[in-house]
Amino acid sequence: MAAPELEALRSAALTLSDKERAALAKDLVASLDGPAEDGVAEAWDRGICRRIQQIDSGEAELLDAEEVLSRARDRIKG
Repeated sequence: MAAPELEALRSAALTLSDKERAALAKDLVASLDGPAEDGVAEAWDRGICRRIQQIDSGEAELLDAEEVLSRARDRIKG
């Protein structure tokens, strides 16, 4: 697309309402990701369910935010 056409498109987009621009922006960003791979959503759902079960059963070690930040700082420091 030539620069003048791009500028015309940009100008037209800026005349949209906030809601319309947000929807357009969402669609444009999503288009950069490419098509979703088969089974990805299902894999995330299974992983989330497994993690919830681990938390509910007490199997998972839960840390408060301060502990997580402390460990992260220690790793960064080396």
